[in-house]
Amino acid sequence: MTSWLPTLVTDTPEEGHALAVKLSRFAIKLTQPDADVRDRLRPDYAEDADALIAVSQVVATHFATISAANDYWRDAS
Repeated sequence: MTSWLPTLVTDTPEEGHALAVKLSRFAIKLTQPDADVRDRLRPDYAEDADALIAVSQVVATHFATISAANDYWRDAS
């Protein structure tokens, strides 16, 4: 079986951020696997500032992990 997450290593911070978003989205799908339920709930949080901030915090946590795994993009100068 092929892993959906073979590595945390990315070439750039932008790719790292995209991976952080992917990790966050994947966690939501694992938590609530029913797409219809997710779609039904979306309006409840789409305009909720606290919920949107919470999403940003989750992505930031994933990004911090990915950044560390990439030695904060060691070739950046």
